[in-house]
Amino acid sequence: MLSRKNKLLLYKLASLFSVIRGYNILVIAIAQYLTAIFILAPEKSLPQVLFDPNLFVIVLASALAIASGYLINNFYDAEKDLINRPRKTLIDNYVSQKTKLVCYFILNFLAVILASYISFKAVVFFSVFVFFLWFYSHKLKKYPFIGNLTASILAVTPFFAVFIYYHNFNAVIFIHATFLFLIISIRELVKDLENLKGDFTQNYHTIPVVYGVKFTKKIASLLVLLTLIPTIILLLNDFNLGYMYYYFILSFLLLIAFLFFLWKSQSKLQYTLLHNLLKLVIVLGVFSILLIDINVVINRIF
Repeated sequence: MLSRKNKLLLYKLASLFSVIRGYNILVIAIAQYLTAIFILAPEKSLPQVLFDPNLFVIVLASALAIASGYLINNFYDAEKDLINRPRKTLIDNYVSQKTKLVCYFILNFLAVILASYISFKAVVFFSVFVFFLWFYSHKLKKYPFIGNLTASILAVTPFFAVFIYYHNFNAVIFIHATFLFLIISIRELVKDLENLKGDFTQNYHTIPVVYGVKFTKKIASLLVLLTLIPTIILLLNDFNLGYMYYYFILSFLLLIAFLFFLWKSQSKLQYTLLHNLLKLVIVLGVFSILLIDINVVINRIF
């Protein structure tokens, strides 16, 4: 049997994992590696990419910076989350606000120190990334449009660290990035709808609070239509998508279903389900990178 002290420690670790969204960070790290292996450096062998110390440092620094971003966001949103996510907030509160701040500064420091192993440019990149994660949580997220735009850009920023490292700026990469950016932008709007009550109470000037639910749904619908542009470009051009071709067809069907249910949704639970649907589209997109050429996956292992 665990002692009370050890149980409390486990609760605090679980709470910290919840605050930093450890599962999200793991998916992002996997996505960075898969992007490097199959899109950015397809000419390199699997061991060359997997055991590249520079890439490992970039992924680790990204993970630490993202974790710090979740921490500071949780710190500033404590009162709002008590309204929007009361159960999760109870778990998150096993770790004190003071501890969250200490962890925040430690993680930022480690991220920048790790970046110095790569280059001075990497230090600047991660320093700017860390600053805007804080500025978004402290100020920008309270304002319509600019808050959503910043959140979407910050979500794809870790991938640009990998792009810059490999100096690979092919058109297909930016088309993939545009598709991801649009999906994340839609998700941010749904999060605003989901958190409408807390945002309104805490005077956050999000799009639903300022312009209303109907207007927000119109913007989300427009973004869904815009995802057709990168999807059609990827499907109609010879970009060697392999079986990932079917992911984009599936994502298109899921987005049409999303659009249908979006206009029928009115409750927080319904918006939460739509939010989870968009998360599914993103996670499927990460692992479908493996389908670009499944034979290459097997051959490159050996």
